[in-house]
Amino acid sequence: MKPVFLVPGLLLLALVWLIPLDRYMPVFAAHMVRHMVLVALAAPLLVLSLPDAADRMAVPPLAAALVEFVVVWGWHLPAAHALGRLQGLGFAAEQASFLVVGLLVWASCLRRDQPLAGAGGLLLTSMHMTLLGALLVLAPRDIYAEICGTAPDLSGQQIGGMLMLAIGTPVYLIAGLWLTGQALRERGTA
Repeated sequence: MKPVFLVPGLLLLALVWLIPLDRYMPVFAAHMVRHMVLVALAAPLLVLSLPDAADRMAVPPLAAALVEFVVVWGWHLPAAHALGRLQGLGFAAEQASFLVVGLLVWASCLRRDQPLAGAGGLLLTSMHMTLLGALLVLAPRDIYAEICGTAPDLSGQQIGGMLMLAIGTPVYLIAGLWLTGQALRERGTA
């Protein structure tokens, strides 16, 4: 166990779940802060802090990236988003699934024995996060207002998309590029 990563990882989880973010920013932006903290910040810290547990959880990196893609995009479909936003059980399921797939991706991609495959998984994740963030920013209307029964909040949705772009895209991209560098260094010394 590496407490240097565990403490900040657990602290991020506590903060994102205990602070009523909806009071300080638009609802959709608060949703996106939680989502990004779970998959792109807390999950890698927890994986780095518990390497033995991460090794047991790991699957092929591209498979993990595909599962994460399905979960993230699935929860951003209007009906699923409404469930996560309006129902306590739906919210708990959404948050748990984001954390689990975040752990799965990072545990699978940070394995020492497959740095290039891990880089591929993280770069794929960066690309789909970028696409989803861009879709949220560029949408001409609030995608979720009608199904959630709320007043349209296009600016909140756009802020949420920008948060996804500002947090998810660079975290996965930088980690993927770092793993690519690791693989190239290993091949150069072999």
